[in-house]
Amino acid sequence: MKLHAINPPRFIMSLYMLVLLILAVLVDISFVSLINDALIKWAMNGILVLSLIPMMNVGAGRNFGMSIGLSAGLLGMVFALNYKMTGWLGFSVSLLVGAAIAVLFGFGYSRILNRLKLNEEIVGTFAGYSFIPIMNIFYTFVPVTNRQMLYPIGGQGLRPRVNLDIYFGGILDRLWQIKVGEIVIPVGLLLFFFVIAALLWLFSKTRTGIIFSAIAENERFSSLAGLRVNRYRTIGIILSMVLAAVGVVVYSQSYGFLHLYDGPFMMSFPAISAIVIGGASQKKAAVANALIGTFLYQTTYLLSIPVANALLLPEMAEILRTIVTSGIILYAFIFQRKDAGNEVLKK
Repeated sequence: MKLHAINPPRFIMSLYMLVLLILAVLVDISFVSLINDALIKWAMNGILVLSLIPMMNVGAGRNFGMSIGLSAGLLGMVFALNYKMTGWLGFSVSLLVGAAIAVLFGFGYSRILNRLKLNEEIVGTFAGYSFIPIMNIFYTFVPVTNRQMLYPIGGQGLRPRVNLDIYFGGILDRLWQIKVGEIVIPVGLLLFFFVIAALLWLFSKTRTGIIFSAIAENERFSSLAGLRVNRYRTIGIILSMVLAAVGVVVYSQSYGFLHLYDGPFMMSFPAISAIVIGGASQKKAAVANALIGTFLYQTTYLLSIPVANALLLPEMAEILRTIVTSGIILYAFIFQRKDAGNEVLKK
């Protein structure tokens, strides 16, 4: 078996997680709480990772401008909370309004990326970074009437964090919970996550999904074959934005807060890291890559902090975790670029 057949980045991350599990046993860390948290972290972050797939598969690069789609989802929640919608109504309205705004944002974003092809990731990074200050200005002056969302002094501008407990916080986490001993399985949250994953997998088998792959493989040939490349790229970018908007609503209800202003600033990087660790290439990503990569990344992140705290000084724990995890991710990117170069030489 060749080394690249087993995907070295994923193998190394799995080995690192196994080492952390062994260390967790040695330092007597409770596995029950770790399993409970790992299941929630997997699902609450998973949709954000899934949102990368359409853009990657249509050849528009990894979506470093994810914060544009995330902002759409945040606006959907601001709308629902402003009218004090609670429970399933508030959650559903947040999803629908956020998705509708994401379509508009995604269309504008696609116009930029289609004009600046081959530079999508750099352009996306700058677009995402520059969009956050624009949204910050909007949050400061938006005419919201719900006093619980506004600063208590002056009553002008939204709070950086709004508690979702009285609205729809944890609504998916608590749905159809199953207890196996002390382990709590959030069936509703996992089911929502798996349904989105299944729909995305089915989409990849449709004619449009297959055309996505053809465009990513050879855009020039696809254009000569009569395919409207920019049209399909626009569809892929909009779909990624919509999934990002849905993902941040799911993330927020598990997190328990609506996190505005710089909240979505760095959320694209863990998602991209996860799908790269899962084995996705620059122009080809499968649902399995997102599922595996999210589980490995989030579980490793969850394990490393208590293990490092038990074995090292608390001040050193986060530093070491960042160095090791980031090093593995960097290797994943290097391996991916090397693998892509080998494919070009073969052709």
